[in-house]
Amino acid sequence: MPEAATTEFWRDLKPIANSFKPHALPEHYVKDPANSDERYFVPISETVSSRPIWISPQRNMWADILRASSAGLVNRHYHPHQVFAYTISGKWGYLEHDWTATAGDFVYESPGEGHTLVAYESDEPMKVFFVVSGPLIWLDEAGNGVAHYDVYDYIAAARTHYAANGIGADYVDTLFR
Repeated sequence: MPEAATTEFWRDLKPIANSFKPHALPEHYVKDPANSDERYFVPISETVSSRPIWISPQRNMWADILRASSAGLVNRHYHPHQVFAYTISGKWGYLEHDWTATAGDFVYESPGEGHTLVAYESDEPMKVFFVVSGPLIWLDEAGNGVAHYDVYDYIAAARTHYAANGIGADYVDTLFR
């Protein structure tokens, strides 16, 4: 039950009695994931970490908060599927593009794009909400694929990280939808 309405015009409106269709999974609510306990952020590189907040193994997709506390780098990679990004704080960009994203900026990444994600020094840590579809293909300096990172790699990394810091490996299962 949400917070009780007081003066809102809709305060007497009743909720839908049977809001979930048969076999529908419940919603997944995470309060303020960008500012949560640091233990929930899984290392992606030496300078960047990721807080998974929704994972779909069946679709090879996830939503996360990517974070760097200071200058950071995610390995060069290629996306065979689309990616959405919304900047919460800090500054980041791709070496291959002429823009720098700051708080409030949105980025749509078309399938077929390779890039090098960098986080800049800033008064605030870089925090970006991403929705990633499909794998990341790690690239060498010449742009050739050398490895991949998909939802199953992400799940394994999160399980290992959470098992080691007291959250528990099975926490990842609560994110599956």
